[in-house]
Order: sequence, then structure tokens, then C-alpha cells
Amino acid sequence: MNVVLRNPRREVRVAGPMTVDALLAHLELVPESVLVIRGDTLVTHDARLADDDEIEIRPVISGGAG
Repeated sequence: MNVVLRNPRREVRVAGPMTVDALLAHLELVPESVLVIRGDTLVTHDARLADDDEIEIRPVISGGAG
């Protein structure tokens, strides 16, 4: 699968199929710190990803008025 990571932007190719959790472990990312998107859909950590999927991983950004 083609994986686009943000901040900094980079692309990597990862062989699938695998779950989102397995992908994040492979990329050494903390699951609670990112959002995983397939196409236009946010996917859960137990979702199965196919070898031909296009995946985007974005960092979770939080903040508030203060």
C-alpha cells in the first residue's frame, strides 16, 4: 500500500494486507497520536488494509481557546 505521512510529509510503500494497528507498529507510530484515512474515510485501528490501498496518516492536533 502507498502510505502518505504528514508533518513532515513523506511517502512510503508498505506490503499488505495488514490491520491499521500492524501498520502503525511497523511505522513505529503511537496509535493515539494519529488519524488513519483510506480514501476519504477515517478508519479504525482494527480495520484491514489491502495491498492496493492509498492511506494517509495525519497527526492528531488538539488545542483550545484560552
